[in-house]
Amino acid sequence: MIVQICVGSSCHIKGSHEIVDLMKKAVEEYALEDEVILAGSFCIGKCNREGVTIQIDDDVCTGVTVRGFDAFFKEQILGRLNM
Repeated sequence: MIVQICVGSSCHIKGSHEIVDLMKKAVEEYALEDEVILAGSFCIGKCNREGVTIQIDDDVCTGVTVRGFDAFFKEQILGRLNM
């Protein structure tokens, strides 16, 4: 699974650096280093008013926030890995 976190200017302002840190910690916590490839990406083209845009393989997820990160990770990452 390839997870690309937008680090473009809009998402950067909305906290993408915090999402990157949370994602790194969650991948380590669940020992998913061999399952998940983390990458930064410039604008994915789905800027919205709140949250960061993340692309998982070919699917684009918008509105990811620090507050909602745990639910996002469980649904979109662990859920796709059937964990």
